[in-house]
Amino acid sequence: MENTSENRRDKLKKNPSKHICTGLLAHVDAGKTTLAESILYFGGRIRKLGRVDHKDAFLDTHELEKNRGITIFSKQAEVSIGEKAVTLLDTPGHVDFSAEMERTLQVLDYAILIISGADGVQGHVETLWKLLDRYEIPVFIFVNKMDQEGTDKETLLKELKERLDERCIDFRKEQKREEFLENIAVCDDSLLEAYLETGEIEDEAVRTLIRERRLFPCCFGSALRTEGVEDFLEIFSKYTSYPEYPDTFGAKVYKIARDPQGMRLTYMKVTGGSLKVKALLSNRREGTKEQECWEEKVHQIRIYSGAGFETAEEVQAGAICAVTGLTHTFAGEGLGFEPEAQAPVLEPVLSYQIQLPEGTDVHRMFGKLKELEEEIPELHIVWREQANEIHAQVMGEVQIEILKSLISERFHTEVEFGTGSILYKETIADTVEGVGHFEPLRHYAEVHLLLEPGEPGSGLVLETSCSEDVLDKNWQRLILTHLAEKKHPGVLTGSEITDMKLILAAGRAHQKHTEGGDFRQATYRAVRHGLKKAKSILLEPVYEFTLEVPSEMVGRAMADIQRMSGSFETPENEGDMAVLRGSAPVSEMQGYQMEVMAYTKGRGRFSCMLGGYEPCHNAEEVIAAIAYDSEADTENPTGSVFCAHGAGFYVEWDKVEEYMHLESCLKEEVQTESVSGKEPSTYSLGSGYGWGDDKELEEIFTRTYGPGKERKYGFQKKTISAPRTEQSYIPKKRKDEKEYLLVDGYNIIFAWDELKELSKINIEAARNKLMDILSNYQGYKKNTLILVFDAYKVPGNIGEVQKYHNIYVVYTKEAETADQYIEKTVHEIGRKYHVTVATSDGLEQIIIMGQGAQRLSAMGFLEEIEAANTEIREIYLKRTGGKNGNYLFDHLPEEMTEKMEEIRIGKKKTEI
Repeated sequence: MENTSENRRDKLKKNPSKHICTGLLAHVDAGKTTLAESILYFGGRIRKLGRVDHKDAFLDTHELEKNRGITIFSKQAEVSIGEKAVTLLDTPGHVDFSAEMERTLQVLDYAILIISGADGVQGHVETLWKLLDRYEIPVFIFVNKMDQEGTDKETLLKELKERLDERCIDFRKEQKREEFLENIAVCDDSLLEAYLETGEIEDEAVRTLIRERRLFPCCFGSALRTEGVEDFLEIFSKYTSYPEYPDTFGAKVYKIARDPQGMRLTYMKVTGGSLKVKALLSNRREGTKEQECWEEKVHQIRIYSGAGFETAEEVQAGAICAVTGLTHTFAGEGLGFEPEAQAPVLEPVLSYQIQLPEGTDVHRMFGKLKELEEEIPELHIVWREQANEIHAQVMGEVQIEILKSLISERFHTEVEFGTGSILYKETIADTVEGVGHFEPLRHYAEVHLLLEPGEPGSGLVLETSCSEDVLDKNWQRLILTHLAEKKHPGVLTGSEITDMKLILAAGRAHQKHTEGGDFRQATYRAVRHGLKKAKSILLEPVYEFTLEVPSEMVGRAMADIQRMSGSFETPENEGDMAVLRGSAPVSEMQGYQMEVMAYTKGRGRFSCMLGGYEPCHNAEEVIAAIAYDSEADTENPTGSVFCAHGAGFYVEWDKVEEYMHLESCLKEEVQTESVSGKEPSTYSLGSGYGWGDDKELEEIFTRTYGPGKERKYGFQKKTISAPRTEQSYIPKKRKDEKEYLLVDGYNIIFAWDELKELSKINIEAARNKLMDILSNYQGYKKNTLILVFDAYKVPGNIGEVQKYHNIYVVYTKEAETADQYIEKTVHEIGRKYHVTVATSDGLEQIIIMGQGAQRLSAMGFLEEIEAANTEIREIYLKRTGGKNGNYLFDHLPEEMTEKMEEIRIGKKKTEI
């Protein structure tokens, strides 16, 4: 077993604490601060209940919070709940300050999630639930505002079970004990067995289930009227457990702040041993560079409650405290045996220029803003030297207003924020080798990296496959440190790279001339060289949204989502409201909430959360607008420096491999078709970016077309040394005996007036009408017709193909659009068969043309169907002679008609 910090911690002796750290989390306006007041009141901390609207809430200590009526900064209060000593941490509920809330999660033992009974489970509540799961925090749920008209406990409990977890259990006292115990028992198989045998459940067993996140107690009440609060606190006290901590010192830093006198405060939770005044703290540990190590003395330990605090000489494990005297700490840092915190989930997706008043010392102001960044790390304050501008990343408009006020109050400078721009990222589609060489006179380092595509959301993963016989372990560690120490820009737009694996494959140092900085230069250049060789993909942030609109307006909502290049699941009906869930680019959804309120006349509800990054829907347009030139970026060179005749010289990226000193670590693979027709090996994009894998494609195509010959999948890619040479492509002769027509279902529905009007009333009726029209058309054309609808089936389904009369209807897998399905299908069969795609999506038309398919616009398709109907009618009238009625002779073959006529007039007798 490796001697990691986690394993070392397990070996340490653990002692129970007499202290619990609990956080309050909620969606904005759920009544979180009001519940905090009630808890402090019943716990004896305050004598009078404060109110947000009266601006006297105990934990709303900042003037901005009092004026805005929202929590902006996390605060703590010491309180007794029953017999337990509890540190209560109040966190912001507004989405714009959710990063502050997430930083607090790493120090919680338990969380109290407050949900508004009037609003139910909103989108941000689901975000909070996912974060609580990620940080493995046990949760007690308090459903607030139950005094409001229209709230129903049973309905809300059902929603909690469906939207959050089926193990959300009602802990109301008015229940029958037998029913209460049964509901708890079904949360765990072994507990259910014991309950069936004894008829009882021990309190300790319930505590264990809650602590292990296998049970979530739910209580109901009104914090404003203090109804149900005492019962909730009694349940909380009864079913919480004291955590255990080792004797060895450890601490987690979760917040940096400054007091009114400007003194720097480091907020931390002691997670082992104890912390004393005058103690020496350090970040020194294995792998930390000597020049980055610090050692500082604790001057003062403060225990805050609201705006006030008490000093302490020593605090034990489990305590939350603020420490003075530390100048190098940062939020997320681990001290002692504690490792650094994992990267946050919630980060800004918008970047703004901070516009300073004329005559302001820009460099001095940049230093002050970096000080503010210590307290609000998600700002990521950057100085763009070429443009002479300061930029910051911001969560939203409300945070901008707060930042302007903070800067004015603290630095006495009135700033403005420019227009926000989307924070794009970049990744790669193929595996390449990047080479960096740095060899000016008396310096030397060469680094070879393998750059591989990673899973969506994986970030940058750093590994080494280099033997210590090739490069000493210390140099390898240094290279990995350089890879992790900065955000590497991509080559499309200069945006941060992500979702990649960077593997150290080889390297070389010089016994005499290599210094630490040489490997920094070689490492950075190796990354840039690899990015220049790879096929890069521009990624954009997407929102996962929930949209509730009146049922009669769902057609409009679906059309809006498609217009915004989004995707959605099957609409769900909840009474007279329809619910759409899906995802769409952040760039397209900005301001859509106001639009929803307008066209639904206030009846609609729209909530969204950041759903990660996906390939950009308008990449070419964005790349052209940013106009980034990777070759002109002198701070991030793509080439390398070599030495000859006693002087260093620069080599462009596409010539580096001609000069490199080590052999390539990635074997050259030139993929060409042999005379025997053997298929070449290929690389394909991961399914996480919307493309199916080979097995999935084969299953769907087999179900659709029946078993056939081998087919080529994915994007064919050559990985060869730069400079590259492109192979000419000679298309194979198409098998004209088979014709395929692919129809983008929703695109056609919203393009044809008749179906569009019908969709506003009932989208299912519009789908069925289209299927009937196409069945009739196929009967005339005799082609293979495939109608594709977006993400129609159950979430999580891999996709389904149904036979409807004489056509195939494809329901794509969850979150896969019809565009993507059609594109990969055309890519598969477009060079083999005569394929036509009916759609009015301009981008899709360009793509399918490049794959060898014919395009047919929605209106052109409608005209063709109308012409076919006219021709069918003419054929029918010609055969019937324009007669009305349905006669047997009209439908018999000509030869049989003659025989039957002879029998009719008696010329021929039938044989019996």
